[in-house]
Amino acid sequence: MSIVDNRKAWHDYFIEEKHEAGLALEGWEAKAIRAGRVQLKEAYVVLKGEEVWLIGCHITPLATASTHIRPDPTRSRKCLLHGNEIATLIGKVERAGYTLVPLDLHYSRGRIKLEVGLARGKKQHDKRDAEKDREWQREKQRLLRHDQKRGN
Repeated sequence: MSIVDNRKAWHDYFIEEKHEAGLALEGWEAKAIRAGRVQLKEAYVVLKGEEVWLIGCHITPLATASTHIRPDPTRSRKCLLHGNEIATLIGKVERAGYTLVPLDLHYSRGRIKLEVGLARGKKQHDKRDAEKDREWQREKQRLLRHDQKRGN
């Protein structure tokens, strides 16, 4: 079940592989995410050494957050992946020129997971082509519905 999607990632990148990662969260963050107070639009994923980090993800703390902690809405959060997955991601990002982007946050067996995409950037003309294809598909559906109404 999806919590939040990063639709901008699908617009700006060709997603070639997806990896599911856990997140090292604090208690107030998990509660806020379950309440739907999270935003992935400005977030990105980076490699620091042998670790994968989610940066720029904004989690708005609930008003009922504990008084003895100071919530930081945009702190860096560690992504939890297996060592061999991290090694393959490091190889592809460093050698093949890929980028890591957060695609969505979702629940998997009651746990909050992040889907990380191995992506290649789109050029401006690729974005225009994708938009034209989307508009043509929409127009085609509209025409088919119109023809079916006239035929019946």
